[in-house]
Amino acid sequence: MSDLAAGPRMLLKRLRELMAEPLEPQERLDRIVGQIAETMAAEVCSFYVLRADGVLELYATQGLNRGAVHLAQLRMGQGLVGTIAANARSLNLSDAQTHPAFAYLPETGEEVYNSFLGVPILRAGRSLGVLVIQNKDHRHYRDDEAEALETTAMVLAEMIATGEMKKVTKPGIELDLSRPVTLDASAFGDGIGLGYVVLHEPRVIVTNLLNDDTDAELKRLDDALGSLRISIDDMLSRRDVPVEGEHRAVLEAYRMFAHDRGWVRKLEEAISNGLTAEAAAEKVQSDMRARMIHLTDPYLRERLHDFDDLANRLLRELTGYNARALHESMPEDAVLVARAMGAAELLDYRRGSIRALVLEEGAATSHVVIVARAMSIPVIGQAHGIVSLAENGDPIIVDGEEGRVHLRPMADIESAFAEKVRFRAKRQEQFRELRSVVPETRDGRRVALMMNAGLLVDLPQIEESGAEGIGLFRTELQFMIASRMPRMNEQEAFYREVFDQVCERPVTFRTLDIGGDKVVPYFRKAEEENPALGWRAVRLAIDRPGLLRMQLRALLKAAGGRQLRLMVPMVTEVRELRRVRAHLEHERAHLARFGYALPAEVQLGAMLEVPSLMWQLDELMAEADFVSVGSNDLFQFTMAADRGNGRVADRFNALGRPFLRMLRQIVAAADRAGTPLTLCGEMAGYPLTAMALLGIGFRSISMSAAAIGPVKSMILTLDLAHLEARLLPALEETEPHRTLRELLADYAASEAVAL
Repeated sequence: MSDLAAGPRMLLKRLRELMAEPLEPQERLDRIVGQIAETMAAEVCSFYVLRADGVLELYATQGLNRGAVHLAQLRMGQGLVGTIAANARSLNLSDAQTHPAFAYLPETGEEVYNSFLGVPILRAGRSLGVLVIQNKDHRHYRDDEAEALETTAMVLAEMIATGEMKKVTKPGIELDLSRPVTLDASAFGDGIGLGYVVLHEPRVIVTNLLNDDTDAELKRLDDALGSLRISIDDMLSRRDVPVEGEHRAVLEAYRMFAHDRGWVRKLEEAISNGLTAEAAAEKVQSDMRARMIHLTDPYLRERLHDFDDLANRLLRELTGYNARALHESMPEDAVLVARAMGAAELLDYRRGSIRALVLEEGAATSHVVIVARAMSIPVIGQAHGIVSLAENGDPIIVDGEEGRVHLRPMADIESAFAEKVRFRAKRQEQFRELRSVVPETRDGRRVALMMNAGLLVDLPQIEESGAEGIGLFRTELQFMIASRMPRMNEQEAFYREVFDQVCERPVTFRTLDIGGDKVVPYFRKAEEENPALGWRAVRLAIDRPGLLRMQLRALLKAAGGRQLRLMVPMVTEVRELRRVRAHLEHERAHLARFGYALPAEVQLGAMLEVPSLMWQLDELMAEADFVSVGSNDLFQFTMAADRGNGRVADRFNALGRPFLRMLRQIVAAADRAGTPLTLCGEMAGYPLTAMALLGIGFRSISMSAAAIGPVKSMILTLDLAHLEARLLPALEETEPHRTLRELLADYAASEAVAL
């Protein structure tokens, strides 16, 4: 019988002593497997490590033929060892050779051993190798023996992850943690980013694995669980969380998970077996993730995300994780990797250090993507599995042109992309040379190219890009990055700085657009099942007139002597625009009464992004001083496709006939009324879609600064009258033979239009 009467703590204690001894790496491994075999009364102990080429190589053994070390190999899924690694599940067999997966390796001499216990070596749910014990007699190993071997495997996982195995690896062989990975994903923001991984919510790396005082560790666990449960209870007891609804059931399930005795028992058992509280949390998390990672049921996979979040919260409680310190120490060429991220969270990072953003989820029109593009950051979305595959500091290449991520790339790929970056730099230089060139088509049609912005750091790009002004200034970003509500004098100073930096160029300020998915941390709001369709933007402003009037007053004061252009978001009925105008006139009269310098001109416009305005077009054009189409939300609401949901956001085509016909109707209504019209959605930022907008009648479009050069290059090579003659009749076809995207791409190719 094995020597586990004193529990696996003794085994871990002996392993810790071995790891501290000044031994050669291979000798240390040999002594470790020998110690495991001795403690567990096993005739064989073998340690296999997963290489980058998918091969499991025997790195050390006690009991098998020593000459097989570094020669015996199995592929993932091959044999018992390969099956354990592929499934991330243990095997406990009394007659191993009768198992259908058994594969005989003659060089090892294992044919005389019958009982077999193999456990995966896991880290963050990934298999890094396999640890095996064997005996000649037919027996099933006890649960405590299996638990001891799993705990030991965790220690070996850290040895692999920290590079200890590299010292005994043959030249030219790489381990799985350094394996190059290429993921096909979706390109959400053009550009190439080379740098090093910074995980947005990084796994807490546990370095203190073995405990010296079990009771003290159990107390630490109990305290951390208590804090975790209190934080979840606080979420449920907040007054702004309704007592009814599906969200409530989710939070209650989350709380139930935090109190689950099975989970807690596993944590306590791991501590009793010799691990620290944080090592126990990591082990249980990794075991659970390995068992659930292959699930296809979306509900169960969502619960896996809940579990991961809960386990990560517990790890942070136990380790005192400091996110701010990570932000401050991030490399100068950082590539942010996240499952999902809010726009405000992106703005927490040092802008000049971010080379790219990679998301497991998200869509091209989600707010974080829009903000990233405005910051000229390449963005990749739908990169499934990237968070679990990446480690902080891994080299990474983001290809925003092809929609690919190269993690830990090979040297030749890195070299090729370095050349690609140099080529893009030359191309950008060519675009910069167009800064002073008037954006006019070959047949003499003038187009106004405006820039989207939201922060002071965006403003120098006006000069660099050659933008004629700011077509959309998102005032909510100032609120989203602040820890408290900006006071009126702070808002006024901010808006005045914007005016000063743009000089005489026009700037259109969008009034505060918060609510929905634009969360302001200090603003308490009610939970909504459909926040995009709920209490947000002008709806919130009308219900909270004090907030609206403070912003209007700050804008009026900042614009003294200059033109002030204000744009109201999420207008659903024209009467909402009239109510905002009444507040604006009230504030202007108030400032005049007290002798403040007033703007030389005030224009109030509306964003057309709610389909209901399609049946109020003439009324809207008469009421508004100008209209700006917010194509992102207009498309989302028209197609009933959530802009942040990758499953449906890309299913419908913004260049489809239904949506372009809608935009054409808006252009016609603006022409009838003589109302200035622009479009400031993502459609404007790509040469092909911008060409379509020009073809249906838009003459003013607003986009990210990085997009102005490519779009201007397209305009300069375009014969607009010729395009209209091809596009407008095709727009009305009821039984088309090809899509408008195909028509436009073919037209650009045949007419040498620069895309």
